[in-house]
Amino acid sequence: MIRSLLLTHLVLISILPAWGQTLALATNHPPVSSVHQAHQGQLTFAARDIPLDHYQASDFLTDYTLTPKSELFITAFLAKPLSDYLAKLAPQQSATERIGLGSYQFSFYVDRKLVYTGNLPPDHIEAVAKQTQTVLRQPFVAYPRQRKWGESIWTLFLRNGGQQALTEGKHTFTLEMRPFLSDPALKVGPIIAQGQLVLDVQLDPVIDPATVQLSPLTPYTGIAISSDKIDVDHIKTLKGKINASVFKDITSVVVLKNGQLLMEEYFNGANRQTLHDVRSVGKSFASTAAGIAIGEGYLMSEQQGLKDFYRLKDFDHYSPQKDNTTLKELLTMSSVFEGDDDRRESAGNEENMYPTPNWVKFALDLPVDSVRKAGEWHYFTAGVVIIGDILDKTVPGGLERYADQKLFGPLGITAYKWQYTPQKVANTAGGIRMNALDFAKYGQLYKNGGAWQGQQLIPKVWIDKTFTRHKAIPGRSGEYYGYLFWNRTYHVNDKLYETYYCAGNGGNKIYIFKDQPLVVVITATAFGTPYAHAQVDKMMEEYILPATLDSR
Repeated sequence: MIRSLLLTHLVLISILPAWGQTLALATNHPPVSSVHQAHQGQLTFAARDIPLDHYQASDFLTDYTLTPKSELFITAFLAKPLSDYLAKLAPQQSATERIGLGSYQFSFYVDRKLVYTGNLPPDHIEAVAKQTQTVLRQPFVAYPRQRKWGESIWTLFLRNGGQQALTEGKHTFTLEMRPFLSDPALKVGPIIAQGQLVLDVQLDPVIDPATVQLSPLTPYTGIAISSDKIDVDHIKTLKGKINASVFKDITSVVVLKNGQLLMEEYFNGANRQTLHDVRSVGKSFASTAAGIAIGEGYLMSEQQGLKDFYRLKDFDHYSPQKDNTTLKELLTMSSVFEGDDDRRESAGNEENMYPTPNWVKFALDLPVDSVRKAGEWHYFTAGVVIIGDILDKTVPGGLERYADQKLFGPLGITAYKWQYTPQKVANTAGGIRMNALDFAKYGQLYKNGGAWQGQQLIPKVWIDKTFTRHKAIPGRSGEYYGYLFWNRTYHVNDKLYETYYCAGNGGNKIYIFKDQPLVVVITATAFGTPYAHAQVDKMMEEYILPATLDSR
């Protein structure tokens, strides 16, 4: 999910999966080459990843056409290692202290106007690199993505004004690099490298629908082909833009209308059999299993408290408030536990849970949050793990077998994979994998009010409770939360389209529209990127909804 930009430092850490990789080291005695010696203090640009010993001045770019499939690499030639620059910023501190607190700052200019400044977190550059590195090399734009910090800081630049500044056409792009030290006040040194490039921006190419072919539709078990009309040119344009990487890392788009297949397209190597990693989309399946278990009497209701399932005095930070925490509070992410995945400093942040040997103990050991307003929504993955553990202990045969018998089997879903907790319980934190059409079946089951081919798999009352705006999402206007389902309303051509949906990191979604006969599945692999969810919203508002509804 997209995190709020509270502090540049925190955002950089939160989205950089490869941030902690060791930076390539140069020699202890710069310059490392004749090119380095001749270009100290310069930031240079190249159109491909060129090994340093092959990098020549003739490779330096002065102008470049920037497209969605571009590759743009930077190389900074420094006069000395970072540690030397930091010594001038804080001479009173020890070298060890300076190295722990210092890093590089980048300032991005478009047409000589400062657009964005970003600081690389100090704790994600190794100490030895800070003491020896005099050549810094990173991709800013790579196709396919390399998941390096250079790409991430470029993406943050785009997100924080860069996209608006880099309109289609030519621009003067300037990049400056400085040392900085946070102690805790920010101390920034003078420019240590800078470079300039004329960018011809072509990030939104015109797609000629006549050049794009849609995939032929074929039936799938339980899903017939729709005869409804669709705005073919809109969908062809969308497909062309995904193929051109305007919309990045998309792997599938499936649309059902009135329960029948209206659109099915695959990208980036995926096909009908691909089992997609949809991350937190899997949380919604915990809600489904809970609803079925309540309907069958294995759980009394979502109002049951944790004291019915655990002796909480055996866990750390006991409080009667924990005893009285209900399943409903876990389903609506509004419990008293000090756990918030949107705050890196939160004790219950999911990243603190994954390395532990027992995720349920981790969750139940958490203290009560004495600061947050009672009943306020907070994204709490560990709470969904508790739900999964309760289900696994309560339903016959355990959660995995129960879900197969009561949900997947009746839907005709046979090719799927759970991930597991350290206790070998089906992981309700997320990560269940299946193909896009089977995810669409799951969405259609909810659209049908819990019924599938004459059989009521989920109680209708549970669907109604799930599709209720139980909690407002703080900081998001017009967005709400049901029972492990999200809620929002799209605005298209002056019309409102309300949807409940599952969502997972990378831009993975299953949409069930409230007043329209639509179920939409989008799978993607844009994990940890700021654009993952935003680009899916744009796909929905500008292409999928206009194409599938306005033609009715």
